[in-house]
Amino acid sequence: MPFEHPDAVALRDEHVAYGNQLYASDPASLHRSGSEGIDPASVVATVVAYDEDGPVGHACIRELDGELEIKRMYVVPTRRGSGIADELLAAMEGVARDEGASRVIIHTGDRQHAALKFYDRHGYTPIPVYPPYEDVTYSLCFEKLL
Repeated sequence: MPFEHPDAVALRDEHVAYGNQLYASDPASLHRSGSEGIDPASVVATVVAYDEDGPVGHACIRELDGELEIKRMYVVPTRRGSGIADELLAAMEGVARDEGASRVIIHTGDRQHAALKFYDRHGYTPIPVYPPYEDVTYSLCFEKLL
């Protein structure tokens, strides 16, 4: 779906609000807005998951310095643990494969414990923090070879 679709925008806004709340006490959060912006022109694909109640999950993948990076993986709290995140991640990895990528990368933060377990379970391994996240001290970056 289009990156600017209202359902996609609403879910990304929820994701950002969640992150802002989670990291509000960290001094490095001052750099968060600059590192977290997404140029819509860089977005290769955007996916929104729906159930009978409406939009419940979001993910997009963008081109970043010649790499494909998964962004804004988010599932509404009431639907976490239902397999939606697995489907979103598989969709993003499929896009990366279709685009000819040999790997996909992702950035998250050290306070997102569920995300860290999720990515580990799906075969993502740590890599050095890459730009534009190097000034955000709680940054953790991962890759998965495709």
